[in-house]
Amino acid sequence: MSVAHSLITTRHRRSAVISVLALAALAACSDSTRANSRTTVGPDVALGNGTAHTWVTVDASGNPTALGLAFTESALSGLPTTMSSVRLHFPAEGTLTPFDHAEIDWNPDGHEPQPYMVPHFDFHFYQITEAEQDAITPADSDYDAKMAAAPSAEFIPQDYIQTPGGVPQMGAHWVDPTSPELNGQPFTSTFIYGSWDGAFTFMEPMMALSYLQSKPDTTMAVKLPAKYATPGRYPTTYGVSYDASAKEYRITLGTLVQRN
Repeated sequence: MSVAHSLITTRHRRSAVISVLALAALAACSDSTRANSRTTVGPDVALGNGTAHTWVTVDASGNPTALGLAFTESALSGLPTTMSSVRLHFPAEGTLTPFDHAEIDWNPDGHEPQPYMVPHFDFHFYQITEAEQDAITPADSDYDAKMAAAPSAEFIPQDYIQTPGGVPQMGAHWVDPTSPELNGQPFTSTFIYGSWDGAFTFMEPMMALSYLQSKPDTTMAVKLPAKYATPGRYPTTYGVSYDASAKEYRITLGTLVQRN
């Protein structure tokens, strides 16, 4: 993969993205907090012919209000012809959230089940460490049992069901059967949960390449569980937007709310 931007261009791009992200966060804050809301970004990684990075927005009190991924428009070209992944790290403010790291998985031929057999991205936000993620392998003598183990009912998001089997270095996947693409509509965007060994371990916005190329600007509610196993500030919305001035896409886990 090649990175098509010079260091100077990258710095200007980051400044533009940070400004736009900060403005989005400020709009949701009270007058007393607007002046001090700030967004920080993680290190760039190569993606297609462009780059991607994480970001976290915090309010005046230092509480995270949103986090996500940003990637250049050029990242949607020059992608591999086979399935590939890139792992991303959060800035220091990421430790204030339930998320340890993120991963972008590119699926040029899609994957099962049928609605997702189109080119698309899986945007994983992991609540476990990289070492714990990498340990999800068939080499584990209890692999099948841990993959099948479901979290307690109060931790399962509304309407979600566990799909059969699972994926090494990911875990079991949970889908909402009321989602449009599972009811005869074309797949554009959906929200997946993941679990391993009886605990939820990741959240995953999943988006078709064609949907991203349409440069959408949408925010959708996330269906939530009654309780969370680990206290923290969890997202209640997810969304995608395109910044024409910076020529970047943003994937957002937003409206973070403290859950105890």
